[in-house]
Amino acid sequence: MTERESMAYDVVVVGGGPAGLSAAIRLKQLAAKAEREISVCVLEKGSEIGAHILSGAVIDPKALDELLPDWKDRGSPLTMPVTDNQHWFLTKKRKFGLPDMLTPPFMRNRGTYSVSLGNVCRWLAGQAEELGVEIFPGFSASEILFTEDGAVRGVATGDMGVARDGSHRADYQPGIELHARYTFFAEGARGHLTKRLTELFNLREKSGPQVFGLGVKELWDIPADKHQPGRVIHTQGWPLDDAWGGGFLYHQDNNQVALGFVVALDYTNPYLSPFEEMQRWKTHPAVRAEIEGGRRVSYGARAINEGGYQAIPKLVFPGGALIGCSAGFLNVPRIKGTHTAMKSGMLAAEAAFEAVAADRSGDTLDAYETSLHSSWIVKELKMVRNAQPAVAHWGGLAGTLYSGLDLWLNYWRIGFPWTLKHKADHTRIRRKDHAAPIAYPKPDGVLTFDRLSSVFISNTNHEEDQPVHLTLKDADIPTAINLPVFDGPEQRYCPAGVYEYVEDGSGAPRLQINAQNCVHCKTCDIKDPTQNINWVTPEGGGGPNYPNM
Repeated sequence: MTERESMAYDVVVVGGGPAGLSAAIRLKQLAAKAEREISVCVLEKGSEIGAHILSGAVIDPKALDELLPDWKDRGSPLTMPVTDNQHWFLTKKRKFGLPDMLTPPFMRNRGTYSVSLGNVCRWLAGQAEELGVEIFPGFSASEILFTEDGAVRGVATGDMGVARDGSHRADYQPGIELHARYTFFAEGARGHLTKRLTELFNLREKSGPQVFGLGVKELWDIPADKHQPGRVIHTQGWPLDDAWGGGFLYHQDNNQVALGFVVALDYTNPYLSPFEEMQRWKTHPAVRAEIEGGRRVSYGARAINEGGYQAIPKLVFPGGALIGCSAGFLNVPRIKGTHTAMKSGMLAAEAAFEAVAADRSGDTLDAYETSLHSSWIVKELKMVRNAQPAVAHWGGLAGTLYSGLDLWLNYWRIGFPWTLKHKADHTRIRRKDHAAPIAYPKPDGVLTFDRLSSVFISNTNHEEDQPVHLTLKDADIPTAINLPVFDGPEQRYCPAGVYEYVEDGSGAPRLQINAQNCVHCKTCDIKDPTQNINWVTPEGGGGPNYPNM
């Protein structure tokens, strides 16, 4: 076995998203204020910072105001304030605008900015590097390291140059061990190391399950006469029937519109395809009018946390902490989680700096969990805690009416005293004989598209001769259970065409995994009804390369 090199830091951050970068910046700020040194590194599995970042995004700058109060003078990409906020309810042919006065003030997007979150992260990375943070893009953390007494000691990056059969290619390089006093896990929704930590330290012993939505997004260049800078539209209703979710259209810089569709992954019909629902949504006359005459330039997809307050796990364990979407702080009704992710990273950084300054290491950062639960993050999430499960339990109309009333009552500080619970997404899917197939229209190649042409413009690439990172716990389950019982839902819920059933030499079906198509959305890991699929990290640098998402 090849011996791995090691590097030592005070804090290692796994993931170069808004939470991880905010944590790194805050650590360096505190060190500078105290006139002492602290070593911090950030690992990012994408080819560069921002390559795997996908979000709408409309950002509340609340946390940024705290982290970098002079961000407007630092060349921040937040330059497009929201000036026109609309909410549409769609039927098949019509739209009905909901006036702002029907929604609580905190839902109205005042003071927010429409921007590419990937570009925000690239900018934050620059701020971090100026402070002395070491950032390593193209290195995936594949293994958690532990001390003899079971505390997290750091992580190891994956080996490079391993062939599919496990042999070492000519370009083989062993991974590197990164040792730390404290390790922050900022992997985003359904992080593969976070999943392992959750099981090992029983982090969900006192919380409900996390639930998710799948966001499918496209970026369009549109004619200048159609572009309305600062215009933000959210939709609900059509085309979803027995599922819930909605669409968004954000007019951003350079005559571009970011548009996308989110489907909650607790849907029950195994024949539903979130990708196809997004394509169908674009054919609505009101949506079509926003982008017609334009050109699609980018595509991507990502699972998002929707569990909110009641799904917050235990955040700390010996030697480490969960921050950002690894824990799950998305405010579902507002469709915003960047500000809460950033704040969680800042609070974890403050607790870790205090521990490092006291020459501690490997203990549990209880101060982080305490400060987070007394912060505005939890206050905000507690106000909206019943919105998502209300719709999940009672459907779109009744659930929306209930959640609307609950949001107003919470705004007036007299909200319902109870907290609705979640059920894990994979448990909600019905057998195929209890569901109706859905006939989706064929793509026209102008407004609507197929999955493979979409993956092409996500700039997704994996080294083909490497171990498949979409692993099966039991190779027989897809054809023994998933196909005969659920009609193989993985061939529809995946937005990248990774899974398909083909015939083997004898004419029997087998599951083919096209791992090179994977956009790292994690939907398969979440929605597989038998929980047989386990997503693990591929070689560093693989996956999508989103330029402006």
